[in-house]
Amino acid sequence: MQREMIETLSFIAVIVIVTVAMIWLLLPYYGAILWAIILAILFNPLQLKLVAWLGQRRNLAAAISVLACIGMAVVPVSLILASLAREATGLYNRINANQHDPAVILAQLQAALPPFVLDLLQRFDLGDFAELQGRLASWLMQVSQSLASRALSIGQNTAELFVSFGIMLYLLFFLLRDGGDLTRIIRDGSPLNPRHTNHILEKFVSVVKATIQGSVIIAAIQGGIGGIAFWALGIEAALLWGVLMGAFSLLPAIGAALVWAPAAIYLLLSGSYVKGLILLAVGTLIISTIDNVLRPPLVGKGTRLPDYAVLISTIGGISLIGMNGFVVGPLIAAMFIAVWSLFIDDQPHI
Repeated sequence: MQREMIETLSFIAVIVIVTVAMIWLLLPYYGAILWAIILAILFNPLQLKLVAWLGQRRNLAAAISVLACIGMAVVPVSLILASLAREATGLYNRINANQHDPAVILAQLQAALPPFVLDLLQRFDLGDFAELQGRLASWLMQVSQSLASRALSIGQNTAELFVSFGIMLYLLFFLLRDGGDLTRIIRDGSPLNPRHTNHILEKFVSVVKATIQGSVIIAAIQGGIGGIAFWALGIEAALLWGVLMGAFSLLPAIGAALVWAPAAIYLLLSGSYVKGLILLAVGTLIISTIDNVLRPPLVGKGTRLPDYAVLISTIGGISLIGMNGFVVGPLIAAMFIAVWSLFIDDQPHI
């Protein structure tokens, strides 16, 4: 009996060691692997239909699904990122050329403010516009330097991006082709009982679908409407601000208002009352309403997470691992709740 226990513990130790080693080996390209899994889940319904239409020819169906993924997801995102890089570079150059002088901006704001607002700011020690000018100039310089460094790093890591892209597409093909077999292997190899394994796998798939489909749809709609509004009102770098609104829309409750609200306030204070009111109306009545209407059925239904859990997990995920965190954060939170719910349900009730 003791010999069998030693063998069992030794085998478990070997499994843990090789699993940790494999994770360490894959870490440099975890993003490519993550998005291959996500895209495989999203395009699996198309794969199943193609397999049925093509007489069970899974290789051909997987190849067509990968091409569809490239056309529907990869190409549009690449074009948007290329345009975004050009606008960000142009904004950076204009800031460095002092075309957006903080002193001029603050002078316009100070001249537009009514006297009672200036008196109120003085009471709270917020009326020192020279100090605000210094802070604004420092912030703009930090933002411009950040944009420049990101653009430079993207250019320097072009080869690595192509490698990651190739790995993602290569893995996506096999995940689409062999997804059913891989799922059965995971179920058979899981040390958990079948009910727990099935519940966790179903929760994983539902959270990925809800997070990506729901969040991306909301981000695209809000960012598109916001970008069009900025362009129509003559605000520079409308695509950049639209993409930022789309990115911030991933955060429930706060969302795209972090971009359009300061812009509307600036327009109002600078004397562009009509433009400011239009942007305020679009942001309040359309952009924010879209978030309130679409997020519960698209995101909340699949994740079954309260808004505060989605907000905290999204911010935490992004702060830890970058933009991939908007998926990984809510996924971890949903898995946490799912596992603990299973544990609580299995406890004997007195």
